[in-house]
Amino acid sequence: MRELEQTLKTPTLTRRHRRASVRRVGEAAIHLLLFLCAIISIVTTLAIILTLLEETTGFFRKVSIVDFFTDHRWTPLFQPQHFGVLPLLSGTMVVSFFAAVIALPVGLMTAIFLAEYAPGWVREIVKPVLEILAGIPTVVLGFFALTFLSPRVIQALFPGTSVFNAASASIAVAIMIIPLVSSLSEDAMSAVPRSLREGAYALGATRFEVARKVVVPAALSGIVASFILAVSRAVGETMIVALAAGATPNLTWNPLHSIQTMTAYIVQVSLGDTPQGSIEFRTIFAVGTTLFVMTLVMNVISQILLERFREVYE
Repeated sequence: MRELEQTLKTPTLTRRHRRASVRRVGEAAIHLLLFLCAIISIVTTLAIILTLLEETTGFFRKVSIVDFFTDHRWTPLFQPQHFGVLPLLSGTMVVSFFAAVIALPVGLMTAIFLAEYAPGWVREIVKPVLEILAGIPTVVLGFFALTFLSPRVIQALFPGTSVFNAASASIAVAIMIIPLVSSLSEDAMSAVPRSLREGAYALGATRFEVARKVVVPAALSGIVASFILAVSRAVGETMIVALAAGATPNLTWNPLHSIQTMTAYIVQVSLGDTPQGSIEFRTIFAVGTTLFVMTLVMNVISQILLERFREVYE
C-alpha cells in the first residue's frame, strides 16, 4: 500500500521540482540581466570620464590650468588666443541663477497649491498641463525666447537691449524647470502623513500655517532635492542658451547683455570647421570637464542635503 501511495505521489513531486527549477532559472536570468544593465551603466560612465580626461589632459599640456581659471578673456578661435574660462563660467552661472530665482519659488508655490489647496478636479487638470510643459522640446523654448520674450518683453521693458541676452534665456530655462520643481516637491508633500496635518489643525492652525510650518519642513528633503536637480538641469541646458543668450563670452553679471555659456560654446565648436585634435578642438573637452565637475559637485551636495534633512515616517 505504501509503495502504491508513493508511486501516485511521484509525478506530482516531479512536476513541483520542475516548476521550482524553471523558477530558479528564470530568477537567475533576471538577476544576470539586471547585473549586465548595471555594468553597462558603470562602463558607459567610465568611458565618458576617460574620454574627457584624455582630451582635457592634452589641452592642459599646452595651456596653463592657472590661466584657464584666472584669465578674463576667452578667444580660442581668434588671434591672439586666450583660454580663460571665466566668461563662459559666468555666463552659465548668470542664466542658472536668474532661472532659479524665477523657477524655484514658482515651482514650490505651485506644489503647495496642488498638495494643500487644489480640489481634485483642479489637480487633474494642472498636473497634465505641467507634464505637457515639461515635454516641450528645449529648441522650441529657445525659439520662443528669441522671437517672443526678447523682442516683446525684454526689449519692451529695457529699450536698446540686444535681441540676444541672458534675461530671455533665463526666463525660458525657468519655464523649462518649473515642472520639475513642482512635480517633485508635490510628490514629497503628498508623502507627508495625514496625521501631521490633522494634529496641526487640532491645535488651531490655519491651512497656510499647516503648509508652511508642518508640510514644507516635513518634506524638506524632497524639496531640496528638486531644487538641486532643477539647478543642475539649468546648468546643463544647451539649446535655449545657444539660441537666445548669444555667442559673446562676456564676463558680466548683467542679464541684459549678450553672453555665452559653456554648453553654447561646445555647440558652436562642435558644429564648426575646427580641425580634430587641435588645441581649439580640445577646448570643448576642457569646458565639458569643467561642466561635468560642476554638476557632479551639485549632485554630491544634493545627496548630503538629502541625508541631512531626510525624514522617515512609519
